[in-house]
Amino acid sequence: MLDEIPLGLLFAALVVLLLISACFSSSETALMSLNRYRLRHQEEAQHPGAIRVARLLRRPDRLIGLILLGNNFVNILAASIATIIAVRLLGDEGIAVASIVLTIVVLLFAEVTPKTLAALHPERVAFPAAYVLGPLLKLLYPLVWLINVIANALLGLFGVHPHRGSATTLNQEELRVILSETGLLVPKRHQRMLLSILDLGKMTVNDVIVPRHEIDGIDINGPVDTIVNQLTHCTHTRLYVYQDNIDHVVGILHLRKALHLIANNNFNKESLRAIIKEPYFIPEGTPLNLQLLNFQRGKRRTGLVVDEYGDILGLVTLEDILEEIVGKFTVDDIGSEREIHPQPDGSYLIAGSSNIRELNRTMQWDLPTNGPKTLNGLIIEYLETIPNPGISLRLGRYFIDIVQTSGNAVRTARIRPPQDENDKDIESSSPEPSSDSSQV
Repeated sequence: MLDEIPLGLLFAALVVLLLISACFSSSETALMSLNRYRLRHQEEAQHPGAIRVARLLRRPDRLIGLILLGNNFVNILAASIATIIAVRLLGDEGIAVASIVLTIVVLLFAEVTPKTLAALHPERVAFPAAYVLGPLLKLLYPLVWLINVIANALLGLFGVHPHRGSATTLNQEELRVILSETGLLVPKRHQRMLLSILDLGKMTVNDVIVPRHEIDGIDINGPVDTIVNQLTHCTHTRLYVYQDNIDHVVGILHLRKALHLIANNNFNKESLRAIIKEPYFIPEGTPLNLQLLNFQRGKRRTGLVVDEYGDILGLVTLEDILEEIVGKFTVDDIGSEREIHPQPDGSYLIAGSSNIRELNRTMQWDLPTNGPKTLNGLIIEYLETIPNPGISLRLGRYFIDIVQTSGNAVRTARIRPPQDENDKDIESSSPEPSSDSSQV
């Protein structure tokens, strides 16, 4: 019967089958290449094509079964027609020729080209294809269902269960990649803020703590005149009140309430105790993201960090945590004249109490942050001794000179950052003495 069909009609049928094969191939690639999160957004926005595609992708095993069923059927039918055409034109030798030629044609026009196009523009292909694949799935559902039952049974032998689906959640590193690929859609500053939020879980209150010796407070056992003078010249809105020393904290005082008492000539130690709020304590090692929530739930703005023995280690404020996300709120930061002094030779005189994280953020350096929190602590841990003035060391890419010490701490150090690209190629060392360090 097929021998009676004109060659022209057979060639036309072959071309149509190749086009259908190309449609199946491109739709498969497009549907599998779609950005699932963008698709979910479009579905929530009631995009008709996205709704149809999302419905198909809820059972990818059935979708793939339908596409492969149709693709293999038209490819096999095309191979049969090509064989008939070749036998008519070349005899029995045409069978081999038909196999070679059809393989090249299918590869170029029904596989590589349409799939590449679909991978580059998945939405342009997938949305129109869904209008056809949806009704086709309903029409061929019994056959597709039977194929899926057999295929899923075979997968079950290997412990794979397609009906359970796969996880679509993202971890932090995947979110970082997505943010880095947003380009101009998300400004760089916003990207840094979002990445900083992700990093909060890796940081603890110990990373942003204000050391206990830097905590400003009021000794309630002191003279009233001294307390009033301290309150009237205070630059903070909240002060801790203690007895004799910071280890005996009574509470926290809001400066506005105290100044109101002073203005009404009603200030004394009894009235001061009446407006003191109970102190809030934070266990050391608390992650910053958790502490941010704790501040919000407790309607607090500041807390004292304590160790396992209850000893006060320092102070953490809500502003400290927010600055890890958005940067400094004020100009009185680590780069002020108090702690950093640029020198004519390109070096910097830096206070030993400077926070390393703040130094890195302000100066765009990469000093180690996985150990001590201050420059003094980093130097002492690196040298494993209290250095004398004049000692020099090399910490990764940075040359550090000890300029001034006080008691058991480094008070001032000079840091020479890398000056050229060759210096930047040197790997940063950990806070352990290495062969590239030197002491004079």
